[in-house]
Amino acid sequence: MKKQNNTPKCESEVRLRIVLVGPPPDVDFGIQEGKGNDYTTIQKQRSKDVDLTFEFTVTVKDTRDDGLPNFLGPLTHGPTTGRFIYINIGKSAGQFGSCWERRLKIPLGGITWEMIEKASTKMLLEARLPGTGKDGGPSCATVKPTEGWAVRKR
Repeated sequence: MKKQNNTPKCESEVRLRIVLVGPPPDVDFGIQEGKGNDYTTIQKQRSKDVDLTFEFTVTVKDTRDDGLPNFLGPLTHGPTTGRFIYINIGKSAGQFGSCWERRLKIPLGGITWEMIEKASTKMLLEARLPGTGKDGGPSCATVKPTEGWAVRKR
């Protein structure tokens, strides 16, 4: 599926799973849908003593000059060459009584066309990352997946 100079542009969807490992308890986490101040937090979950899992689909197009996947849709953010997913935390996720107001930025870099092709109807792309930061609170800022993005069973 790598882009060739005279081939038509491809569009498909890919299923992603983000697993936050060991987040601090009693904090709301959710995927940010939309940009700027005009956003909604979807798949909101309150952390307990288990990992949090988010699954969703994004559109991917073959429109980049470098041939790499271009991730599009209301769940993706950032420039074409540096797309990412936001997870809103605490007040940012609508938990107004929380002492936390953070966002977690998960880069989509490292996802290849080969991985997207393998992520068929029975597979998806998964990223696992720490849910707790060095300060003991929820992870925030840019956090790369611990082992990168990987093809996994649904």
